Amino acid sequence: MHRFRALLKSVLPAVAAAALPLHLAAQIAPAEYAARREALLARMDSGVVVAFGNVEPVDFWPTFAQHPAFEYLTGFGEPDAALVLVKRRGASSARIYVPPHNFRSEQFSGPRVGPAEVQAATGIPGGELKELRGAVDSLLASGLPLYTLSDVPAYEYTQADSLTRGSSFAAALGRARPGLRVESLDSVVFQMRARKSPAELALLRRAAEISAAAHREAMRALAPGCNEGEIQAVLEGTFRRMGGERPGYGSIVGSGPNALALHYMRNTRVARAGEVMVIDAATSYQHYVADVTRTLPVSGRFTPDQRAIYQLVLDAQTAFVKEIAPGKSFFDAFNAGERVVAAGLARLGLVEAPDALFDSSDPCRPGGCRQAELFAWHGYGGHGIGLEVHDAAQYYARPNNVFAPGDVFTVEPGIYVTPSRLDRLPDTPRNRAMIARLRPVMQRYANIGVRIEDDYAITANGVELLSGGVPSAPAAVEALMAQPSPPLPGGGTCGS
Repeated sequence: MHRFRALLKSVLPAVAAAALPLHLAAQIAPAEYAARREALLARMDSGVVVAFGNVEPVDFWPTFAQHPAFEYLTGFGEPDAALVLVKRRGASSARIYVPPHNFRSEQFSGPRVGPAEVQAATGIPGGELKELRGAVDSLLASGLPLYTLSDVPAYEYTQADSLTRGSSFAAALGRARPGLRVESLDSVVFQMRARKSPAELALLRRAAEISAAAHREAMRALAPGCNEGEIQAVLEGTFRRMGGERPGYGSIVGSGPNALALHYMRNTRVARAGEVMVIDAATSYQHYVADVTRTLPVSGRFTPDQRAIYQLVLDAQTAFVKEIAPGKSFFDAFNAGERVVAAGLARLGLVEAPDALFDSSDPCRPGGCRQAELFAWHGYGGHGIGLEVHDAAQYYARPNNVFAPGDVFTVEPGIYVTPSRLDRLPDTPRNRAMIARLRPVMQRYANIGVRIEDDYAITANGVELLSGGVPSAPAAVEALMAQPSPPLPGGGTCGS
């Protein structure tokens, strides 16, 4: 108890300092947006580029958020806009087309930027949206090819796009002009977004700071009897209070068995004493999205079994991070985390050996899948972050997947003990023998799901931890949870 009080005393000043108002991040200058457009046009000899922004939501919820590619090239944050870039004979131009003012509508939703105000807002001349088709038609009549940027919700869906404004617009132009050359620039812009500029890093740093502050508030609030939705409200209220415009993605607050689902978002269960809660939530700040996860003991102290799994995940994250450096391979870092997890699971008796295999209906490798993958079944290194929570990173495409300055990404190992997974395995002699050995141990650790996720940036000065404002060491987590719970909107504390 004396050691715990000493630890609490040492942690509190740091937590209090971190809770002070956070610095304001830099803005992205209009010149940087202009440089991005010029860099895109530099990749082509001549042509017309058409990109649509997002439309106004039909039911106004979720609230409007600009399409990432459109945001990246313009910084224009209003709905129903279209960007046209033109390059011919070495000269380039840009224009943003928007709807005209509808003052009756603006009485309900607030003032909008009309065609005449676009240039003052963005540095790009404006035009009226109804002029878009005629303007593009006229350009294509001179023989210029058409380049498009998809306005699908996420990059992964660009190949299947057939319904958005952008795809419909391009299809109509193609029907009117048989033989029109149409090419997508989606992959080009996605690759451009992979290297984060200093201004982008400043915004991501701020998003991570706000997200860390929200996680600290959630740690203080959590108690047995607390509904997952109450914790979600604590998190998202802190986002808004500190300047975040919206959650960067659906907030994941899963207790007990819900901690085993990677993207559980129902957030309606009541957390019980003796369980863990996985909180994966972060804010979007000026369109740039952090991604932070912590796992908490609902009762305020980890049980020995929970602590063993938690420490193993934390050790895997540490091993991964030690391998991060410019010029080093993502795979070296991934393998370092994987080795730690496999050896730790073997020590706990959750796998028969670090390299032990099992038979699976899903192809893994010749001879079977690693038993460790029954528990650690998603990546150790996570993904890039930026204008999307799953954003581009340079190491995705570089030879041997090496890191480079400008990469900003997550590191998020996880272990999930789900005994029912054994019941879904193929009935083979090897699996029957494995299940007989492992099931009793898995029952001991049942429903312990642990994920720890932090945001890192590679800069010219080395590796920067962006989300360090929220503790991850188990004793520091317990110390923060021992603080008095904050009063909640509506009165009372969480679980009361």
